[in-house]
Amino acid sequence: MLFAYPKSKVPAIASVALAALLAGCSSTDVDPTAGWSPNKIYSEARDEASSGSFDKAIPLYEKLEGRAAGTAIAQQAQLEKAYAQYKSGEKAQAIATLDRFIKLHPASDGVDYALYLKGLVNFNENLGLFSWVSKQDLSERDQKAAKDSFESFRELSTRFPESKYTPDAEKRMRYIVNSLAQYEVHVARYYYERGAYVAAVNRAQSAISDYKEVPAQEDALYILMLSYERLNMADMAADTKRVLEASYPNTRLLANGFRKEERPWWKMW
Repeated sequence: MLFAYPKSKVPAIASVALAALLAGCSSTDVDPTAGWSPNKIYSEARDEASSGSFDKAIPLYEKLEGRAAGTAIAQQAQLEKAYAQYKSGEKAQAIATLDRFIKLHPASDGVDYALYLKGLVNFNENLGLFSWVSKQDLSERDQKAAKDSFESFRELSTRFPESKYTPDAEKRMRYIVNSLAQYEVHVARYYYERGAYVAAVNRAQSAISDYKEVPAQEDALYILMLSYERLNMADMAADTKRVLEASYPNTRLLANGFRKEERPWWKMW
């Protein structure tokens, strides 16, 4: 037996259903770009980005990619979308966009910029700073982003030595190397001051072997020497001291100990 509504309630129920249907129709999103040309979408996207509304620019660039697929303006939209994602803090999305661009358009004139922007997305001027200030365990800090940034800049400088982005990329590469070396020294000192001398030796040796001709090597040798002394490894300590004196004849560490830096170590320019 089928259930039947009382006849008196049918009109009311029908009205409610009709109202719900109309409400659903009225709430359906209308695409304001439906009749726009690719040039107009691009213009609007750039206006949003120029005003700092990157969250509004991103979907416009995405629409442009779809409607102008295979054209130069679509390639430009990809690059500008990646920049907008970067400025919006969407780093993973920006990297994905740039990787896709490099893969799909390996011969594009914009590959050098894509590599440069990829390096910028991963670049962090304060490498390891905040964990050091807050006295957190520095060994827990992930330096992968800095190393990824270096690789992007290295690829740019190798493949496109004449690119206008290469000089700045090379400058940032030097900064990253110096910062990573100094980071290792900070970790080594952190371990040394907590009595973990074997760990201090390992990190100081990493700074010395992995990063050549950087300012942090002087401190790394000093920490290495102190750690060997604490471990009662007199011969190793003496050898390290000789290397320190030969490499840095004007060093003040042996007489004065750890120095207070006159400027933050992370400020390289």
